[in-house]
Amino acid sequence: MHRKKRKVVISDNNEGIGGSVASSDDILTEEFAPPPNFSKGRRASVSAEPLSMEDDVTQDRVIHPKTDEQRKRLQTAVKDILIFKSLDQEQREYVLDAMFEKPAKEGERVIEFGDNGDYFYVVDSGKLDCYIQINGEEKKVACYDNTGAFGELALMYNTPRAATIVATEDCILWALDRTTFRQLVLLTTMKKREMYEEFLNAIPLLKELDNYERMNLADALQTVKYNAGDVIIKQGDEAEAFYIIEKGTCAVKVRDTFSSQHNNEEVKVNTLERGDYFGELALIHNKPRAATVYAQTDVSLAVLDVKAFERLLGPCVDIMSRNVANYEKQLTELFGDVSLEDLRR
Repeated sequence: MHRKKRKVVISDNNEGIGGSVASSDDILTEEFAPPPNFSKGRRASVSAEPLSMEDDVTQDRVIHPKTDEQRKRLQTAVKDILIFKSLDQEQREYVLDAMFEKPAKEGERVIEFGDNGDYFYVVDSGKLDCYIQINGEEKKVACYDNTGAFGELALMYNTPRAATIVATEDCILWALDRTTFRQLVLLTTMKKREMYEEFLNAIPLLKELDNYERMNLADALQTVKYNAGDVIIKQGDEAEAFYIIEKGTCAVKVRDTFSSQHNNEEVKVNTLERGDYFGELALIHNKPRAATVYAQTDVSLAVLDVKAFERLLGPCVDIMSRNVANYEKQLTELFGDVSLEDLRR
């Protein structure tokens, strides 16, 4: 299916309305219409649901049936939304099950400034404008062009809507109800921060970060699991992420192109364990990977993509850069006069 060009345009005085990735332009079928109690008007009042760290986020599961085509579009629409990145695969499936497709007609005010928040929305197709109140007048601050997500602030903080969103053409949206949003998204984020807090505090490298910076780092980390023997990063490849070992051990190997035989076999140069990290130098210096890292056992890794690495780990760059001398000392002991640059060729 042909995809429309997608973008979000936000003016300089935007008040923090979120944007993300969306999908195609198919319309909703009668068989999979929104639930009959979906509110198109204002709610009189909303009280925040209490959240406990002991809550079972899978209890009272909400499921809105979808066609295969709808589910594929929804997966595309939500895959880059930051607020969902805390969810593991199972939790993400619960969210997708709970979302339903909602058409919005041209001119429809999807959310209204001052209203209580019922739903979080992801744009599948179509264009919408975002307005805020300034001195009693509506001022346009953003537009969504076949992409975007909005409505989360009122649900997260139990406050009235801070903006009005108006469809400027017929649109298809995905909606997630307030209760599921709070239970699955907010509670999972709270648990993730708690899980990572002790782990990150124990890593010497991250002592350069204050508590707020470590909290932001915890939000951005994604847990990825590898089986024993899997290649995690490969020598010569471009760098896309930074890794911290949560559980298990990894083996660092480089190709032996320096011995008299030049047999190009891999030689193990280091073993990494829980709390150790790798992949940082290629990101710092924007160079290809200098080694291959294998999962020596089944491993769980906390992974930070390159953009988040640059944004969140600035205070740690000097410390990580000092590791060059240690790495090159290990190479010299094995191969003689060899540098990291030699391994990237």
